[in-house]
Amino acid sequence: MTPFIAEIIGTMLMILLGNGVVANVVLKGTKGNGSGWIVITTAWALAVFVGVTVAGPVSGAHLNPAVTLGLAIAGKFSWDLVPTYIAGEMIGAMLGAFLVWLFNKDHFAITEDEGAKLACFSTGPAIRKPISNMISEIIGTFVLVFVIFHFTDPNLSFNNDPSAKIGLGTIGALPVTFLVWAIGLSLGGTTGYAINPARDLGPRIMHAILPVKGNSDWGYAWIPIAGPIIGATLAALLNLALS
Repeated sequence: MTPFIAEIIGTMLMILLGNGVVANVVLKGTKGNGSGWIVITTAWALAVFVGVTVAGPVSGAHLNPAVTLGLAIAGKFSWDLVPTYIAGEMIGAMLGAFLVWLFNKDHFAITEDEGAKLACFSTGPAIRKPISNMISEIIGTFVLVFVIFHFTDPNLSFNNDPSAKIGLGTIGALPVTFLVWAIGLSLGGTTGYAINPARDLGPRIMHAILPVKGNSDWGYAWIPIAGPIIGATLAALLNLALS
């Protein structure tokens, strides 16, 4: 599996499970209808765990153009690979959104609330104030990317052999899982914490394409793109300044 394919599959699984829980909570007639924000934030963190587990060993599991750009700006990732990674993330996000629609098609059909149906694809503000919404996305993504810069590999030894390596396996995906969970619980209530341009734009495109009634809210769509890019850039610049 190539890094490009890994980013597609990892992002697809993340969106399938992450937006899948939103559909389970907000669509009419599902077993999880009305189960609430805590369920959404927890399941979204676990969705990230699944995506990182699959893609991590191959691509490093960026799954997010903001992470890819932040790492490149900080000199920790090759600029030559940025277009390939972002393309994979966008394709994966669109495929994941399609699967969410396919899986829940009958429930989309009986749900009258167009806003609820859009929420199964993309984010939206609790209070629509563009400047405040932008600040929310900038801060949330800044926390995500800045903390990722401080993730460290385990430093373990075995019988005093410095060449021995002890892998963490899928446990290595836990730090980012807890990070996304913390951001969702603490900072996610204002905009739904996109903190990922592909996570919002890819599914929003699918909402516009698929037979789901309702406005795709393109007037808001620039905020979950620009905000995460700015937040990631600020995190990368601060990391460089402190290095």
